[in-house]
Amino acid sequence: MGGASVFWFGVLVAGLCTGALFMFKGKDDPTLWRTCTILSLTCCYLMWALTYLAQLHPIIVPKRDDLRIDI
Repeated sequence: MGGASVFWFGVLVAGLCTGALFMFKGKDDPTLWRTCTILSLTCCYLMWALTYLAQLHPIIVPKRDDLRIDI
């Protein structure tokens, strides 16, 4: 699993957001439901993608404590 999974998951979220445009036609206030659904999907995707990519390429490299200097 590399960076390509972020792209394909983004395509899936974009498809879900497009589907949300047509899903809420029978509700009382379809614009509110549509906006909430698209905004929550987008925010969840961005949080997941940033966390996943930060773990793939960390800025700070972990330091090993188990290294000893041979004297």
